[in-house]
Order: sequence, then structure tokens, then C-alpha cells
Amino acid sequence: MNVHNIDPTMQLPVMERFYTIQGEGRYSGRAAYFIRLAGCDVGCVWCDVKESWDAEQHPALTLIDLVAEVKKTPTDFVVITGGEPAMYDLTTLVEMLHENGIETAIETSGCYPLKGAIDWYCFSPKKFKAPCDEAYQKASELKVVIFHPSDFAWAESHAERVGESCMLYLQPEWSKQERILPMIIDYVKLNPRWKVSLQTHKFMNIP
Repeated sequence: MNVHNIDPTMQLPVMERFYTIQGEGRYSGRAAYFIRLAGCDVGCVWCDVKESWDAEQHPALTLIDLVAEVKKTPTDFVVITGGEPAMYDLTTLVEMLHENGIETAIETSGCYPLKGAIDWYCFSPKKFKAPCDEAYQKASELKVVIFHPSDFAWAESHAERVGESCMLYLQPEWSKQERILPMIIDYVKLNPRWKVSLQTHKFMNIP
């Protein structure tokens, strides 16, 4: 694919984009450029970016301009998040990033079939909208946010459906961390196939 032949009018709604450190999951601690797409119909009550839900409230950027901004940084890793990024066809964006030697990851609830050859599929299911079957097949990591003690059993129900190579993470919901994290620690010690994921970017005071 020749980047110069890309339709320059192709656009995606972008709430924000920034170069930072990935704070969660498998790539926690790795420098990453985040592209937060606007638009989501999942409706998580504890979502910390509810302002991303309405795509019409955010500008649509051309892929040419978006990739050009990524290339201004030394990054070799882009995380596409949201909102719910799988609502959109990401094929061209991912191909353009790959042409520039940039690895890609997505953070998704798995509610929509993925369009695009993403390198790393972080599947974070939500109770508010059921995932599609494809999410379990594609998942590179399963990251379950624990809000209530009953969520451990719910996490296991999803872990039963992902592939053997999928990494398993339990992450405390930020506002409940003081109460929930000790439970997660105990649970992981008893069930060591799981790992603890923390929102380390919040401890570091970075986006």
C-alpha cells in the first residue's frame, strides 16, 4: 500500500491524541502514542472519559494529518482507544502506521467486529453491551475491570472463552481501588494464571 495514494479526505472523529506511557495491561510502562477516537454506545457507568461518547462533539481528522502527527514523535507503538474504536473501519489507519514501522494496539469492549490488521487486541468486556464472538478469538489480552466482588466470577466466564495464549488481567476500577485491589491481590495469588493490571499512568500523573 502506497501512503501517497491514500485518499486525503478519509477521516476519523478524534477526541484527543497524545504521546505518553501506556499505563495498563501487557504493555504497561511502554512509550505509546494514544489516539482516542470519539463515539461509544456501550455506556459504562464508571467510564472516566464519558466526554468521548458523542462523536459529533469532536473534530474529524484526516488520516494523513493524524499519521503525520504520530510521526512527529519517536514512537514505535500506537494505541487506538476510545470511546469504542472498533465502531470504525481502522484498516487504512493501521496500514499507514505499519508502513511507517509503527506497531498498533486496540483497546476495545469487543462489541463490534474489528476492521484492520491490529497487532495487539486488548479485549475489555463490559456488562452494558455483550461482546461479539470474534473478540474471544482475537483477544491478545483479556483485561477485566473489577468494580464489585461479583465481577471475579464474571471475569472467569470470559476467560473460559479466550484462547490459551491470551494473557489475563484483573484491574481495579479506579474509584474503588482502595477496597478492590486487596481482593484482586488475594485472587491472583490463588489463581496465578491471572495478573494484576493497575492504571499506573494515574499514579504517574500523566494522560
